[in-house]
Amino acid sequence: MRDHHRIAIIGAGFSGLGMAIRLKQQGIHDFVVLERADDVGGTWQANTYPGCGCDVPSHLYSFSFAPNPNWSRTYSLQPEIWEYMRDCSRRYGVEPHIRFRCEVEEAAWDEDAQVWRIETSQGPVTANVVVAGMGPLAEPKLPDIPGIETFKGRAFHSARWDHDHDITGKRVAVVGTGASAIQIVPAIQPRVAKLKVFQRTPPWIVPRRTDREITELEKRLYRAFPALTKIPRAVTYVARELLVLGLAKDPRLMKIPEAVALRHLRRQVRDPELRRKLTPDYSIGCKRILPSDDWYPALQQPNVELVDQGVKAVTETGLVAADGSEHEVDTIVFATGFHVTDMPIGQKVRGRGGVLLDDVWRGSPQAYLGATVAGFPNMFTLIGPNTGLGHSSMVYMIESQIRYVLDALRVMDERGLTSVEVRQDVQDAYNAELQAKMPKTVWMSGCASWYIDANGRNTTIWPDFTFRFRKRTARFDIEHYEVSTKVPEPVPAAA
Repeated sequence: MRDHHRIAIIGAGFSGLGMAIRLKQQGIHDFVVLERADDVGGTWQANTYPGCGCDVPSHLYSFSFAPNPNWSRTYSLQPEIWEYMRDCSRRYGVEPHIRFRCEVEEAAWDEDAQVWRIETSQGPVTANVVVAGMGPLAEPKLPDIPGIETFKGRAFHSARWDHDHDITGKRVAVVGTGASAIQIVPAIQPRVAKLKVFQRTPPWIVPRRTDREITELEKRLYRAFPALTKIPRAVTYVARELLVLGLAKDPRLMKIPEAVALRHLRRQVRDPELRRKLTPDYSIGCKRILPSDDWYPALQQPNVELVDQGVKAVTETGLVAADGSEHEVDTIVFATGFHVTDMPIGQKVRGRGGVLLDDVWRGSPQAYLGATVAGFPNMFTLIGPNTGLGHSSMVYMIESQIRYVLDALRVMDERGLTSVEVRQDVQDAYNAELQAKMPKTVWMSGCASWYIDANGRNTTIWPDFTFRFRKRTARFDIEHYEVSTKVPEPVPAAA
């Protein structure tokens, strides 16, 4: 039986869900969503570690077309964000389009048939258009540490939290001090016997001044007058966008948030030696700035030890730090981030002529507007290269790209196009423009961050105001694309 759809969406996180909902709102119903997990949510379904939450306020970290008047806090925790996404999938009627436990194993462009041939764990699918919405925080990244397989206790990545393993009363090591670790450590500290936190580089921490419970009166007003939710959304957006002045325009302006962060550190950490270990030696903003009021207090609890060393090796009974010190533990939590600039999708997608996406990127992912890649007709990526943010809501960027894809579909319909493919010269010029902006940004000021790819290029971050990205994606600029009106060969039925 032939399993063909006009559009195949890969992933049911914010990107895939948003795309599916907007398609239905446009009257387009011939699409399928291929989701490897057993529920929607993407990173918010996968990351269930203790303390998991968002560091962008809730009213901004949500769909503009689906305001939620019932957020319990200004900064929501993972269960509430996940439930919001599940509610959106039900409310907008996209659940029937989703195939759960359906992992994409390979996707290849068929030039003769003008379709994408997609191999999944549930069988083959073909589609005229593919929208890749996996997101950069989909594949956990474990460090390459000698002996990691010899550990006799329990070890797991923070994005694959082992809830069957009770850490109460255990000796636990958390490797990493990034966005996940600063949430995990305060959450598990009261439960464990001993907690060792391994830090290679201290993060910049700022207070969460606006984190509070949203009152019942506010919720009632939001329910009665949904437009009111636009006020905190707009205020948060503007405040966050002001950071771009220092992040991307004049890094000297970052002295202001740096002073705030140092004052926060001095107030919460009295011990001068510990404060020294927790003081970053790189420009604030070079890595993601992290908001927390309980990270520093947790590190000063009697059962917590900060090991300001990387991990050199893993033994049967624990970890060996870079200075040679040995640390016996029962459980290891790797809060070590994700495959961002080396996303596994690169090994699964083949474009025109069977060329592998990884072979095209060669360690430096590139796209046009983060959405289309030369040599890969009718493929759109959401949160593709250089669409990441270090200061604001990715949902804003996702919605900008969704609008671009919808306009592309409209233009294809109006002109009877079977395929569109961004021109190589357009893609090259666009990426040259982005990279020309990078040297003066704070992200290229010398720290080692997950924004930087294997070739030393920042292929993760959008180096400008987000409203400028929205303006550039407001319409599908067909003049920058090679197009085809080729009459395709019939798509044969699956065997």
